[in-house]
Amino acid sequence: MPRHPFAADQPTLIAPTNGTLVDITTLPVISTLLDLTSRGLLGLTSLLTPWTGAFAGALAIVLVTLMVRAALIPVGIAQAKADQARLRLAPRLRELQTRYCGDRERLQRETMELYRSENVSPFASCLPILIQAPIVGLLYSVFIHASIAGHANELLSQTLLGVPLGTSLLHAVSTGTAGIATRLVIGCLVLAIAAVGEITRRAFRVEPVDGMPVGVLGALQFATAVVAVFVPLAAGVYLLTTVTWTLGQRVVLRRVFG
Repeated sequence: MPRHPFAADQPTLIAPTNGTLVDITTLPVISTLLDLTSRGLLGLTSLLTPWTGAFAGALAIVLVTLMVRAALIPVGIAQAKADQARLRLAPRLRELQTRYCGDRERLQRETMELYRSENVSPFASCLPILIQAPIVGLLYSVFIHASIAGHANELLSQTLLGVPLGTSLLHAVSTGTAGIATRLVIGCLVLAIAAVGEITRRAFRVEPVDGMPVGVLGALQFATAVVAVFVPLAAGVYLLTTVTWTLGQRVVLRRVFG
């Protein structure tokens, strides 16, 4: 299988205490988890092939992504509750910031007292993200690495409408290897992600953040579409599934929690 430059030449690095950079995906525990995830996806692909043919690889990515997102629904509910609490307290927090703008120590004290009186943790919105990050990161890593646990990532050799799942649109265009099918398939996927981003932007009001214009925050809804241009098609399928699920989940939770 051709080595994908994005995946193969851009390892995920950390800097240990001795200053040496290493690829964290080669660490035994992470490498084993990636290998098991990859083998699971390949097994599902094999099961789907008799019924879905060449779509099996992409469909396996969609199904596994949906299963992971479904398993994380309780985390999403916790996130929604935390966001609601944050929005409810926002006017009072702004009032405290105005009142004690010249006394940071007093502002911090009053802010924490407000959180305590309302029985809200200031870190409530962070915890769900921290829980999701390792799980989602592990799954996403399978879609961007050309090799896993010392062997080729066979999932990326699967195709979608004739385009290998290891193909990156940017790399294919820059090297002159982007055929019509590659441009159409990945281009349509990028447009679909952007469309979901636009629907999300219109459906949910963007809250202003100090020092960052609302317009910039709104544009961030399209960041995923930009990422899809750089990453392999497999990761793009994952991203489209994720943003679509997230939009649907936010709509449902907004109706439930107001």
